[in-house]
Amino acid sequence: MTSRRALLKGTLLGTAAALLPTAASAAAGPVLRLPAPTGPYPVGLRTVHLTDPARTDPWVGGVRELMLTVLYPARSVRGFSRAPQLTPAEAAVFAEYAPGRHPGLPEPGAVDWGAVLTHGYVGAPPLPGRRPVLVYSPGGGDSRTLGTTLAEDLASHGRVVVLVDHPGDASQVELPTGLRTTVLIGPPDPATFRTMVDTRIADLRLVLDGLGDLPLAPVVDPGRIGLYGHSAGGTAAVYAARGDHRVGAVANLEGYLDLYPAPAEAGRPLLLLRTDGFEGAARVESSWAGLPGRRVLLADANHWAFTDYGPLVARLQAAGLVTATTRAALVGAGDPAVTLAEVRRRVGAFFVRHLS
Repeated sequence: MTSRRALLKGTLLGTAAALLPTAASAAAGPVLRLPAPTGPYPVGLRTVHLTDPARTDPWVGGVRELMLTVLYPARSVRGFSRAPQLTPAEAAVFAEYAPGRHPGLPEPGAVDWGAVLTHGYVGAPPLPGRRPVLVYSPGGGDSRTLGTTLAEDLASHGRVVVLVDHPGDASQVELPTGLRTTVLIGPPDPATFRTMVDTRIADLRLVLDGLGDLPLAPVVDPGRIGLYGHSAGGTAAVYAARGDHRVGAVANLEGYLDLYPAPAEAGRPLLLLRTDGFEGAARVESSWAGLPGRRVLLADANHWAFTDYGPLVARLQAAGLVTATTRAALVGAGDPAVTLAEVRRRVGAFFVRHLS
């Protein structure tokens, strides 16, 4: 533990009743479902509020705050309730944010985003035994909740997975101190992008410092830690691992690596995944040149296929709420089930191999 100690406030922040949608989230449009995890274990879920009193929030000032979702293999989920992907307040903001960020997604009121359930059971007791821990940073402008499908699958195969929200650039995140929305308007300029990545690097290191204070610390193996992230989250994950010998392996899901000198250290396993449809592919390839990592190219896929947009957008298209053009621009024209299975297989096998 470093001298900058993380403070946990209200560690377990939600009972099932507090997290579930309220009557105000009336049914609208199709009922969207996330794909079920494939592992042998049911998944437990807890929500954690983390603060860093030694650091000032670069976006709004004051103490830096984070929200985490911790997913883990559960001993039993009997009597526990599944958590929604978004709180009611988050769902209302996301309904407004999504079509503005990604033109062609349904307008507010067409989909009840607050009705989407995860496969994580709030407060379920963890399966005994120490397990590898994987820490996830989402894409720029995205919230941690868009990484649910991959994270649940990793947890169902026996890992503890920590999803990190980065308030300020995340589209929305509900903190005990109130709802935070993104400060980003359109793609960030280079200076803003660097601030965003540097902030995320510090956030990830704060989480690593605080793993021993998490409510599930007894089942976390501090000798088996991996980082993974999507887009700006992948960028931050790779750079956060520099010089930190606690991190045994890193997976970068289509994040640029040209902010600083070559980030990969000799001996640290690095997985580099990208899609064939991403408009930033040339910059990705250029920034990865010369890095000693395992490279994987996903065919018929696009940038947000690594996130929950993959299965959700395909189901919106089937309901007539999204066009084929919008789907291709977000997640590609390929079968989302095939892409998801490939991502789950590649990321899961990578961490099994290097954190076993």
